[in-house]
Amino acid sequence: MSGGPPPPRPAPSREAAARRTAPPAIGSLWFVPSTLQDVVYGDDMTRPSLRAVHDRFADRIIDQTARLTSTVVGADASTPVPGCPGWTLAHLLRHVGGTHRWAETVVRTRATGPVPDDEVNLVTPAADDDIPALSAWLAEGAARFAATLKEAGPDVAVWTVAPGGTPLFWARRMTYETVVHRFDATAAVGGTYTLDADVARDGLDEWIELSTLPQAYESADAHRALLGPDRTLHLHATDDPEGTGEWLIDLTGAPMTWTHGHRKATAAVRGPLADLLLLLYRRRTATPADGIEVLGDERLFTDWAWSAGAWLRR
Repeated sequence: MSGGPPPPRPAPSREAAARRTAPPAIGSLWFVPSTLQDVVYGDDMTRPSLRAVHDRFADRIIDQTARLTSTVVGADASTPVPGCPGWTLAHLLRHVGGTHRWAETVVRTRATGPVPDDEVNLVTPAADDDIPALSAWLAEGAARFAATLKEAGPDVAVWTVAPGGTPLFWARRMTYETVVHRFDATAAVGGTYTLDADVARDGLDEWIELSTLPQAYESADAHRALLGPDRTLHLHATDDPEGTGEWLIDLTGAPMTWTHGHRKATAAVRGPLADLLLLLYRRRTATPADGIEVLGDERLFTDWAWSAGAWLRR
């Protein structure tokens, strides 16, 4: 069963959707779960400093951008992007580069409120756009953004689109902005998409964490409509060791909560790590054809994924 039709326009990740409705930024770290440091670095480098985690995300922005640009070498800028209806590769590259530059401005200026976001959403290609020039521009912006993040550090006060209020939020958020749009570029050129397990696992953590926030939903009513007895979801990554790639989302009451681990739930969703992440970002469907198996109450999963992903449709 599909999680609903694809969004009518490409998703600029949570920042472009939530900035209109997000609460004031909180001047302390929002979510850095106890598993995050282990997830980012792996078992052989547990519990690095917050600075190390932050810098690792900054490096990943450069890495994922480089993988994106290498994917589109030789492609035509006018190639349609299946995951972003109405957009071409030129639109996509301009959007990703604009998003990096927008977030870089927030961090560099230590913004205390929203900054102009035209380069995120107003991405009409120029007549002479070509892939080499756009790729160079994208890579330059990613490098500048990563340098700004490292210069700022993980915990100075900046505006964020959800509770957090630090550059670490932007380092993590822009990592997955780039990860998902790299998939879009790969699909556009008919390539093969791969994603490191630790990146996919933390991307799932982030999406699920966001899904527990009331402001992630279309309205307070939409948030409340998901709550009720016996309403739990279990996500199980079939290519990850037991316990590290499992999530339980509890919708039985407010506030919504989530934990890692294996428990029986009302609805269970099974699939490879990368496919589960793409499922939540509406680039996969909850079907065996896309490597996903849903057990139990499929409607509960569909309703949750649709409502928790309201920002995809804004």
